[in-house]
Amino acid sequence: MNKQSYQTLNSEQNGNSKSFLPQPQPVAVPWGEEKDESFSIRDWLSIVKRRSRVIAGVSILVMTIVAVNVIFRKQPIEYESNFFMLVEPVNDDSEAINIVKETNSSTSKLDYDSQILVLKSPEVMRNTLQELRTSYPDITYPSLLESLTINRVEETKIIETRYRANDPNEVRKVLELISQDYLEYSQERRQTKLRQGIEFIDKQLPSIQERVDQIQQELQFFRQRYDFNSPESKGTALDAQASTLAGTQQSIKLQLTQVRDQLNLLQTEKGKTTVLNNASLYQQLVSQLTQLDTQIATESTLLESNNPRLQTLKEKRSSLLPVLQQEEKRFLDVRAAELRTQLQSLELQSAEIAKISQQLEQQRKQVPILARQYTEIQRKLQFANDSLNRFLSTRETLQIQISQTELGWQLIQPPSEPKLVNSSSRLRNLTIGLFASIVAGLAVALLLEKISNTYNSVLKLKNNINFPLLGNVPFDNEVKALQARTSKSKLAPFKVFNSLLEGSQDSDVAITQEYSSYSTEFLDALRFLYTNIQQIKPKSQLRSLVVSSVMAGDGKSIVAFYLAQTATAMGLRVLLVDANLRQPMIHNLANLKNLWGLSSLLSTNLPVSEVLHKLPTMEQLSLITAGPAPDDPIKLLASEKMRQLMTDFENNYDLVIYDAPHFFGLSDVSVISPYTDGVLMVVRVGKTDASEIEQALDYLKILPLNILGVVSNS
Repeated sequence: MNKQSYQTLNSEQNGNSKSFLPQPQPVAVPWGEEKDESFSIRDWLSIVKRRSRVIAGVSILVMTIVAVNVIFRKQPIEYESNFFMLVEPVNDDSEAINIVKETNSSTSKLDYDSQILVLKSPEVMRNTLQELRTSYPDITYPSLLESLTINRVEETKIIETRYRANDPNEVRKVLELISQDYLEYSQERRQTKLRQGIEFIDKQLPSIQERVDQIQQELQFFRQRYDFNSPESKGTALDAQASTLAGTQQSIKLQLTQVRDQLNLLQTEKGKTTVLNNASLYQQLVSQLTQLDTQIATESTLLESNNPRLQTLKEKRSSLLPVLQQEEKRFLDVRAAELRTQLQSLELQSAEIAKISQQLEQQRKQVPILARQYTEIQRKLQFANDSLNRFLSTRETLQIQISQTELGWQLIQPPSEPKLVNSSSRLRNLTIGLFASIVAGLAVALLLEKISNTYNSVLKLKNNINFPLLGNVPFDNEVKALQARTSKSKLAPFKVFNSLLEGSQDSDVAITQEYSSYSTEFLDALRFLYTNIQQIKPKSQLRSLVVSSVMAGDGKSIVAFYLAQTATAMGLRVLLVDANLRQPMIHNLANLKNLWGLSSLLSTNLPVSEVLHKLPTMEQLSLITAGPAPDDPIKLLASEKMRQLMTDFENNYDLVIYDAPHFFGLSDVSVISPYTDGVLMVVRVGKTDASEIEQALDYLKILPLNILGVVSNS
């Protein structure tokens, strides 16, 4: 028969089977895409559901042990009493309490945990033990502590002391002695320790005070010696002095330049003339000489050269010239001497200022060293002062505590009359045992879940395989229900299944309404699986496939059986071949006899029509059972006749499904799968060992198999 498309086949169907779904479209597989593998509430509920029997068994066992122990164990008779003691003063208007409030924070400064340990110490309990042993010689310190309980009452300043024993008189006497001993401890022993602390502080205070005075004197001497109040002020003063000296030095250098210029100017005629202009006596002589020259010139025009008057004037002039020259020389010498003296004085001043600047620079270099010494002295003084202040503050605090302890602890509730109690409550123990048994059951279930080497969920399986997960078929309950309905209604599974698919209201299958909720889920899973298989080759129809599993018992025959029916209901002509010649299952599921089958076709010349089964409820579905078990199944499956039969099957049917044995450890699948479109691998969730699945997946990598995908069932 020629191959035809899915649409053509669907249009050529007769009234015996009808299509109940539209043309297959890409359908997402209905499971979560979560990648977070941490436990959620759903995971916990799933574990509880899977391990419910273990949880129930462990819980019942533990609860039984607890109940037997509680019911049959003899309950000792004991007496108990207590007293309450106020160990810190409450708000009061007294001066001592006000001082405490000012020096301490508003919260309690008493370390109650340490105080309770002190109250249980052998030193505090010594007097109580000595007096008790006169009446109860068997009492020891460990036994007393074992029966004694001391606790702080919530966040209050009250301590509760509780004692339990078999003798009520012992309870009464112990609590009376302990209460008195605690009062004595609060008034005497605590004050003794506080006074010892004050004595120690008084012994240490003189040496600390002497140390403070010594450092203060050292600081005073340092300041006087180096004129050093602080590093900042000393540095500022030295910087100011250096700046002043630099200005003075600059001024002197300017004066030296001016004096040297004047001395050099005296060596020139122009300079001499300029200097002589300021000489009054020299200028007077020059004026007299000028007058004489004028007179001589005037008289020379009137008188003869030998005239006595003219001769007298000339003689005066001649006598005046040496005086003028002498005055000129004297004045210039005096001026030069003045300039040299001034130059020498300025040079001396410049040298002195340079010397002072050098000394000042050395002092500036010493400032960091002196600052470090000053800081070190200040640090030692600060440390000494802090020590002194701490000792003084501690002394004041101890004095306040002494005044506080004078008030003493107060016994606000004396020991009450001993009451009869049980060491344990049966109801309480049974309740605790109940919770413990449930917790133990859950713990064992979780432990089993952790050590279990199986994939307990579809999500874990999907995350750990390298092949597409095509669907999850929850067929456990559904198949059982279908088989039960088949036995009750005496109908073949095909008819029951087809009736469910078509929604038949026939009275013969009315009993199936009881299981309709399961059937819907089961059928939807098969439809999803079939649609996803068809989407593997979207451009061409899948014509043949092999259904196998990792190990035996994974449910591959059931998947093949009902997948064939689903494909038939979709309008295809389907052939289901039981290729499991070792342990065939299809004939049992179809309620058929296995007298003749595939092995008969391969080993004899029997025609196909003799072994082909057709059912009136699904005329488009044909079955070939496995037939008698051969001696060598591989030889038959690998034969040329088997390949020819597979070719003929594919030519005459729209879809051929081969139910093959499990492939792990067997080679049946590897023999027949190359002549099909691929292999559909079935994995049982929660049953198949994870290591076997991993080994099988590794084995598949070296086999020339076309794995279409994985189908899980749960």
